[in-house]
Amino acid sequence: MVCNRGSLGMINGKAIRILVADDDADDRMLIADAFEEAHLSNPVDFVEDGIDLLEYLKREGKYADLSRQSLPGIILLDLNMPRMDGRTALAEIRKDPILKKIPVVVLTTSQSEEDILRTYDLGVNSFITKPVTFDGLVNVVQVLNKYWIEIVALPSQDAA
Repeated sequence: MVCNRGSLGMINGKAIRILVADDDADDRMLIADAFEEAHLSNPVDFVEDGIDLLEYLKREGKYADLSRQSLPGIILLDLNMPRMDGRTALAEIRKDPILKKIPVVVLTTSQSEEDILRTYDLGVNSFITKPVTFDGLVNVVQVLNKYWIEIVALPSQDAA
């Protein structure tokens, strides 16, 4: 699923792509709606689990045709997904010399202190518990946009 609404934040003249990894179809729809409601203009792609996430990032399998597209500038990662959970996927991302530069923000229903500590140990950049209301989710998207897209300097995807 790809939501394209133009460009806002840029790296080397290219819109910063956002990748959301979440297995729940309803959550993906709500996140897409929150991006729309927050007037976020960056392209947003969605994957459904950790295996899809890594294949997307490595441009393998069904994502091989994305080889000319820039890697995402930020990843929003759910922890509890089938096939490969977010913790395992995060560990794999942080092992890769190119992928490890991509900021990863955990966006999950978990409030577990163990999950918070473990994901920070694995190198997550931020940990956010999913809000229970749509307005709360829109607010989170607006804050993420403000901080990660408008304020933070992100590394170029061409830098190896």
